[in-house]
Amino acid sequence: MFVVASSPFDRSESLTRLAAERFEVLVIGGGITGCGVALDAAARGLRTALVEAADLASGTSSRSSKMVHGGLRYLQQRDYRLVYESLHERQRLLDNAPHLVHPLPFLIPLFGRNGVVAEGVAKAYSTALWLYDVTGGIRIGKRHRRISAADARAHFPVLKADRLVASFLYWDAQADDARLTLAVARTAAAHGAVIANHTPVVRLVEEDGRVAGVGLADGTTVHADVVVNASGVWSEQVALLAGGGARSPVSIRPAKGIHVAVPADKLPCDYATVLAVPGDRRSVFVVPWAADEATGPAGPGRFTYVGTTDTDYEGPLEDPQCGPEDIGYLLGAVNAWTSAALTPDDVTGTWAGLRPLIRDARSARTADLSRRHSVTTSPDAMVTVTGGKLTTYRLMAAGTVDAVARLLPPARRVPPSPTRHLRLLGAEGPPAPAGGAPGDVSPERFAHLAGRHGSETGEVLGLCKEDPSLAGPLVAGLPYLRAEAVYAARHEMACTLDDILARRTRAAMLDRAAAWAAAGQVAALVAGELGWDAAEQARQVATFRAQLEGEAAATVPGAPAGSPDARGGAGSPPGTTRLG
Repeated sequence: MFVVASSPFDRSESLTRLAAERFEVLVIGGGITGCGVALDAAARGLRTALVEAADLASGTSSRSSKMVHGGLRYLQQRDYRLVYESLHERQRLLDNAPHLVHPLPFLIPLFGRNGVVAEGVAKAYSTALWLYDVTGGIRIGKRHRRISAADARAHFPVLKADRLVASFLYWDAQADDARLTLAVARTAAAHGAVIANHTPVVRLVEEDGRVAGVGLADGTTVHADVVVNASGVWSEQVALLAGGGARSPVSIRPAKGIHVAVPADKLPCDYATVLAVPGDRRSVFVVPWAADEATGPAGPGRFTYVGTTDTDYEGPLEDPQCGPEDIGYLLGAVNAWTSAALTPDDVTGTWAGLRPLIRDARSARTADLSRRHSVTTSPDAMVTVTGGKLTTYRLMAAGTVDAVARLLPPARRVPPSPTRHLRLLGAEGPPAPAGGAPGDVSPERFAHLAGRHGSETGEVLGLCKEDPSLAGPLVAGLPYLRAEAVYAARHEMACTLDDILARRTRAAMLDRAAAWAAAGQVAALVAGELGWDAAEQARQVATFRAQLEGEAAATVPGAPAGSPDARGGAGSPPGTTRLG
C-alpha cells in the first residue's frame, strides 16, 4: 500500500479541528507508540486525533539507541516470542520505510589471551546467533558468520590487537528515531488524523463514568468516543487527571538510558560493535552515525555514538540528564577493549531517555525487566498502552486499536489493521528524478537528503532552487542544509528552535557546541516562517542555549555558566573556558 499525497500537516488547522469536531479515537502522546496508534486508527477509517504536550518524539522516542532489532540479549532472558516479533517487525520497517531504516552490520569481538578465546564464550555467542537467525534474523538476507581479527579491525581499527582473536558478524538495522516518529505522524495525517504538538492535556473529560475527551491547556475541550493513553513514562500521571483521580492500571518503572557522541576520528568504525561491560552482565553498542556517506568512516561530519546505560530513575520525567558516572560507565567499557583512550573531553553530545518499563517485583535490575508491552482498559474505559520497544511500535499500535474497537458501538464495524504493508511518507518512489540534485547541492548532500526525506527530497531541493542560499550548511561541520530548517517549519510542524535543531535535525545531539553557535542564525532563518519578531527570536535562542548549558552542567559538575558543551570548542561563547 502506498500513500501518494502529501499530508495536511498544519498545527493551526489541527487546533481548529480539535475544537470543532468529535473523534472516535483521541490519542494522548506523540512518541512512536502514540503516532503508531494514530496511524493504525486512521488507516482503518476511524476519526482520529492526537495531542502531544511537547514536540513529536521529544521524549524517549528521540533518545533511543536508534536500533531496529530483535535484541540478542532477550534470547538470554528466553523471551523468544519478543525476539521473533521484533525481527518480523524489523523486516516490515525495512520494507515500509526504506528511506529511514537501513541494514547495519554488527561485530561481536572475541577477546582472549595468546590468540585463544575461551571456547565456552565462543560457543555461547555462536548458539545465540544461530537462534537469532532461525528466529527471523536471516530475513534481512544475510546470516551470521565468524570472521578473523584482521577483518574485524578493518571495520573497527581501534580494537585492541593484542587481545582480539576473532569476531562474529551479524546484521540488524538502524533508524533515526525522531525522523521515523515524524514520518509515522505525517502518514497518519495523510490518512485523515488530526495531529497537534505543543498541546498539553490538563484534564480528562468524563461522560457517564467513561473518559470521553480531554481538556487542553488553552481551554479547548476535545471530545472523543475512546481516549488512548500512550504517554509512556507519563502514563500514571495522565491517569491521575481523571476527576476521580483514577490510578493507572499499569505501574511504570522508568529506566534511564544514556548515549554519548564522539567525533568518528576518535572512535572510527563503519560497522556497529557490541562490547561487554567489564564487571557487569551488560553490553554496550558502538555505532557509526552516517552523517555524510562521502567523507569516509572518520571524515568531517562523521560521529560515533556509544550506549546505553540501564538504571533506575526517580528524577523529573521531563529532563533526564547524563551524569559523569553515566559517561564514565560508557567510556570505561569502550576503553577496556579499544585503544581509543576516550575521555569526557572527547564527548561532543549526549542524550538521555527514559524507558517506560512495566514494573515487576521479581526483577531487581531494570536491565532484567521485559521489553514486552501492555495494552489495558481501565474501568473508566480509557485504553493505556505502555512498555515495548521502538521496533515493535506497529504491533503495539495494532493491538491498541483492536482494544479501542471493542469499546466502540457494535454497529461501528472496524476493519483489521492494514499497517503490515502500509508504506510511510517518503517511501513511495525514488528520491527525485534522474539527475535531480541541483548544481549547488553536491551528490553527498543529495544522498544525505534522500536518507532523511526519501521521495520528498525533491520538495527540499525545490526550496534550494527557489533560493540558492538555502543549499548552504545549517550548522557548521554538519551536513544539514538551511533548506531543511525551512522545510521543517513549513511542512513538519516544527514550532521551536529546539524542534528544528534537536529533532528535525539532530545537530544538538551530535555536536552541542556547533548547535549552540548556530542558534541565532537558524532562528533568523525560520523567523518569517513561524512569525517570530526580534523579541521571540531572542527568546527562542536563549531558551535553546540554556537547555544545552544545562546538559553541559549535568555532564561536567562545576561547568562555568554559559558553556554549551562538555568540551568547549568553536561554539563556546566568548569568555568561557574549555571544560573537561
